[in-house]
Amino acid sequence: MKKVPEGTISRLFIYLREITELARMNIRTISSAELGERTNLSDAQVRKDLGYFGHFGVSGAGYDTNELKQALEKILGKDKTWNVAVVGVGQLGSALISYSGFKKHGLQFIAALDADTKKVGKKVGEITIESIGELPKVVSNKKITIGIIAVPAEGAQEVAEKLMAAGVECLLNFAPVSLNVPENVKVKDVDLSRELETLSYFLANKK
Repeated sequence: MKKVPEGTISRLFIYLREITELARMNIRTISSAELGERTNLSDAQVRKDLGYFGHFGVSGAGYDTNELKQALEKILGKDKTWNVAVVGVGQLGSALISYSGFKKHGLQFIAALDADTKKVGKKVGEITIESIGELPKVVSNKKITIGIIAVPAEGAQEVAEKLMAAGVECLLNFAPVSLNVPENVKVKDVDLSRELETLSYFLANKK
């Protein structure tokens, strides 16, 4: 299978959002040009992105919205439910656990862990906080597939190693530090401070 660029994967989620809305409106077909227009992309980009995963649509007729929706859901793993654990139950970790919108995207938050013994046993929503020392057992028993790291920078690498040792290969890292992980582990970094800083740059240089 061809190596798929990160940009293509991100755009597939955009295509899926648009196709889902079209299917909901009972619009049966859409051309690559129309889909590109709805997503501010060229029709060539749309065809190239979808071309990584096979042949979709009929020349001159466009894409069947229901068929493309189902195909994209399967490609993006949206036809399954993924169990998520949050490590670090501070304000950010608690907010992530409390947000109900993740469920409709197939992400099920079912575990929360923290090193602070004062937090262990308390609940965030429906989830009881467990000790970080229980992480291997929690990952195994609850079949965790995605680990969210919401701890300070100095503890992030250690948490990542614990998650990887327990068998978790997908990490979402909110700590402002780069993690050292093997090639088989996928890491997505979310640096909220950096994202806000890019907006401050825009405002400072706005003409």
